[in-house]
Amino acid sequence: MATVQTLDKIRVTLKKHLGKTIVLKANKGRKQVVTKVGVLENVYPSVFVVKLGGTSDGNQRVSYSYSDLLTANVKLQICKTTDDTLNAS
Repeated sequence: MATVQTLDKIRVTLKKHLGKTIVLKANKGRKQVVTKVGVLENVYPSVFVVKLGGTSDGNQRVSYSYSDLLTANVKLQICKTTDDTLNAS
């Protein structure tokens, strides 16, 4: 079971990357994996919010809990260059 300290370490690490472009891979179940590119918009005590880019309906946001990262239901990759974003798509 994840301790509060483990989830807090994940939150602190994500807080360092606020405003950076990330590649988000989310497991939606039944072997469905969704890959999106967005910006890490905010970090809250229980969840983090990603503002997705390239959506047809304007600014879409998704939120996930830190336990999703811990259980590998969601995987994040911080993009250092625009080439990282292009390679992830």
